[in-house]
Amino acid sequence: MALPTWDHPEPLAVGSAPVPEYGTGSLADLLPTLAAGMGVPGTTAAIPELTAVDRACVFLVDGLGWEQLKAHPDEAPYMTSLLASSRGGTGRPLTAGYPATTATSLASVGTGLPPGAHGLPGYTVRNPETEELMNQLRWQPWTAPREWQPYPTIFQLADDAGVHTAQVTSPIFQNTPLTQVALSGGTFHGRLSGEDRMDLAAEQLAAGHRSLIYTYYSELDGAGHRFGVDSDAWRGQLMYVDRLVQRLAEQLPPHSALYVTADHGMIDVPFDEQHRIDFDEDWELRAGVALLGGEGRARHVYALPGAESDVLTCWREVLGEQFWIASRDEAIAAGWFGPTVDERVYARIGDVVAAARDDVLIIASEREPKESAMVGNHGSMTAVEQLVPLLEVRS
Repeated sequence: MALPTWDHPEPLAVGSAPVPEYGTGSLADLLPTLAAGMGVPGTTAAIPELTAVDRACVFLVDGLGWEQLKAHPDEAPYMTSLLASSRGGTGRPLTAGYPATTATSLASVGTGLPPGAHGLPGYTVRNPETEELMNQLRWQPWTAPREWQPYPTIFQLADDAGVHTAQVTSPIFQNTPLTQVALSGGTFHGRLSGEDRMDLAAEQLAAGHRSLIYTYYSELDGAGHRFGVDSDAWRGQLMYVDRLVQRLAEQLPPHSALYVTADHGMIDVPFDEQHRIDFDEDWELRAGVALLGGEGRARHVYALPGAESDVLTCWREVLGEQFWIASRDEAIAAGWFGPTVDERVYARIGDVVAAARDDVLIIASEREPKESAMVGNHGSMTAVEQLVPLLEVRS
């Protein structure tokens, strides 16, 4: 697959943004490819180099970017060996999808659909029915899950087709709306420790002649947000993840494959006014804005009625050298959210969409104090955020 060119031309025209590789090499293409290899109806193999396997386990490590993995070979020797196609494995990057954030990416993984279809196109987005911002990670305020995301998951399709299907992750995720709409299907197994998850994932792989298993680890992402990807805490978490991957790989039953991937990468942003632009203290950026959604590097901007054009013009004038700034229709036409956008999703996208190119953030110190204080951030279409690993081990 030919990856997009990640060098950014000047000026930052909407069409210059490196759009994710939907349909050929994005996170949304992984599970459909694996399920198609098991003969699951309604799925299509979109990643041709992944040959069919009877039993597949996807281990998703929250926050493990391709660029960060390559930069830390000493902390991740086992996964680094997979980059070089040794140990019977292969390694390559996928694109996360836009925005490169957890709720959006997990929905893309689980449904096999890009954000414009599954309808979780950001960290927070406007609910057109209530005119409120909805946090799609925490699912606040509560919204009927199946009305918000009506498509079946790949796990549900696989389970209906007789494939042994299971999710092995933290017990806290069992009944969340995000799990329901993105990752449900088959059986859920909650385990607290990473080691227990790896051991049980291997057992679940062996439980069926055809098996599709998902497991997940979140603490690497947490360390990156709190301390940054240049911190000892993050490196320590990466070392632990590397041991977990090896532990699971060494337990694979016959005719199995392990796929290690992630939902996004991460970038550390300096703490100064030049790199952290505070929406709550900038009257120009606030002018005509009804709601500020998304997150620091991937903003959805919802204008007051009639102010859409003025807000777009202002944001381009103020931020156009550091961000790709698009109107809703321009972002959709450029394919940021996928080849098409469902009608029910259209108004969830901002009137203005701002995607960071440089190491900058649009924070909101009063509205979002916790998010504004994070060291590591993600969401945009730069390589450090957008590229995630796809590492494969077969038995």
